[in-house]
Amino acid sequence: MGIIKLHNIRVHTNHGCLVEESKIGSDYRVDLTVTANLNASAQSDQLADTVDYVHLNAIVKEEMAIRANLLEHVAERILNRIFKEIILVTTATVAVSKINPPIGGDVEMVTIERTKSR
Repeated sequence: MGIIKLHNIRVHTNHGCLVEESKIGSDYRVDLTVTANLNASAQSDQLADTVDYVHLNAIVKEEMAIRANLLEHVAERILNRIFKEIILVTTATVAVSKINPPIGGDVEMVTIERTKSR
């Protein structure tokens, strides 16, 4: 087994329940960890035998570009696509953070985290 991590994928998009959020948008951070059997790729040195982190990054960016009210919903879409498109992944954890959320206080970020397994 092995773990692949993508740290601090940064995007600007329009998630949120407030009208202002849908118009102005906010900055977001996504962290992704996937577990997969990496034995074949460790031996073969071939991209086809592993989980391509370029593909993982593309899934995150594409799903983050689709507006949602809740971060939980975006995280679920990301997880669903990973399991649909990348058969080697056995477990995935995604953390979606809204940077400087509009919650009436000095808060660096709000994060939701979801994990799924095959």
